[in-house]
Amino acid sequence: MPTLDTLKKQAKLLVRRHHERLHTVAPQIRNSLPRFAGLTDAQVLDAPFSLADAQTLLAAERGYPTWAALKAGLAADSDPKTPAKPGAKPKLRLVEATLFITDFAVTLAWFNDVLGFVTQFTYGEPPFFGQVARDGVPINLRLVCEPVFVGDIREREDLLGAMIGASGVKALYEEFKAAGAMFHQGLKRHPWGAIDFVVKDPDGNLISFGWGGADEA
Repeated sequence: MPTLDTLKKQAKLLVRRHHERLHTVAPQIRNSLPRFAGLTDAQVLDAPFSLADAQTLLAAERGYPTWAALKAGLAADSDPKTPAKPGAKPKLRLVEATLFITDFAVTLAWFNDVLGFVTQFTYGEPPFFGQVARDGVPINLRLVCEPVFVGDIREREDLLGAMIGASGVKALYEEFKAAGAMFHQGLKRHPWGAIDFVVKDPDGNLISFGWGGADEA
């Protein structure tokens, strides 16, 4: 979980991107805030969007009903002396994929401009670690200076760096195609009924999107 200061910066960034009418931010707003549900991208960008709205959006993406609840949750999580709630049962909430990359600025821009992800935070000067997310689904980026995989083994063995479940798989494929994404595997229906496609990032990492059912045929 990013720090509160990082989330405050992200909220201001969301407001600025809405003000600049960047269409990549419209789906994130529509999917997280009920009053924007059903609006087109243009309608979302025409509607008022305040800093409080951005804070509520970030809280909702992390499972909190309000910004205040998010701040309280962050404070409790960061305090090792805070006791566990009586009767609380551990529950896994999220898994985050980490992709190893060789050019941080290029890959960050690619996720933003081609796949419609939004930068959540970066760390280091210059950055060597960061996170992007779309619809609340995060991917971590880690800068490395040496090859992690030997030769073309990823392509030969179809070694996926991340698998992302999605609805509207065909529409998502067309969106990425129009944005100039490079595909390792085009849209494919598998014998077990799932449908997916695989995108290749600038470093050759393979990311699968899909798994839709019959309604995605």
